[in-house]
Amino acid sequence: MLSAQTTDKKVNQVTPALFSEGPTPAAMAALSVERILTLIKEVGLAPTKAKNVKRTAELLVERHGGLVPRTLDELEALPGVGHKTAQVVMAQAFEIPAFPVDTHIHRLAERWGLSSGKNVETTEKDLKALFPEDTWIRRHLQIIYFGREHCPAQRHDPTVCPICSWAAPPRQDSESTASKSAKASKSAKASKGAKELASKGTKASKDSKDSKVSKGAKASKAVSASKTPKGAAAKAKATKGRAS
Repeated sequence: MLSAQTTDKKVNQVTPALFSEGPTPAAMAALSVERILTLIKEVGLAPTKAKNVKRTAELLVERHGGLVPRTLDELEALPGVGHKTAQVVMAQAFEIPAFPVDTHIHRLAERWGLSSGKNVETTEKDLKALFPEDTWIRRHLQIIYFGREHCPAQRHDPTVCPICSWAAPPRQDSESTASKSAKASKSAKASKGAKELASKGTKASKDSKDSKVSKGAKASKAVSASKTPKGAAAKAKATKGRAS
């Protein structure tokens, strides 16, 4: 009920004071929402959780004689109690076989190829079908503890993981990375080709320009030569030759 968007470590830090003032459903129901909020203010979504804690305590007194119910339907009817929380209560408080799926279990079941990872409902169904019912409670805890210690969500090296190194199937994100690398390489080659083509074009343009400049210089030189006295004499001689 308190764990949503909050670490287990933080929950364990605030609950001693909370249960000290509200050790029973009746005592918790007697606390004001404001007092409960003060005691749990460091957890995420504290205002909503404070209201849920008080109302759940009231309903436990009103509907269940101050006792925690033992069925999924009754537990999930309480404010702030979802399917996972209800299963945790059944497994840990009453030792009734259940397989609560938290973020660690959901991640590892998909990573190890035990479930599609489509959603937590699918993961729960797949794991319950895979493991014998009398192992669900301890298997649930084993996967959680393993995920925390050896198989984190971020910066995980599967090659050194005690389980991922042999159990994890090829991941789509690895294939995606390879695909992206191939595309990047292809793009780089295309870019290099374009640059070489542009370079050749620039060189050709420069050569053409240099050729034009050279021809222009020669023509200019010829014109200048025709304007010099020597050039004028040659021109007069040529004209005289035509007249004779």
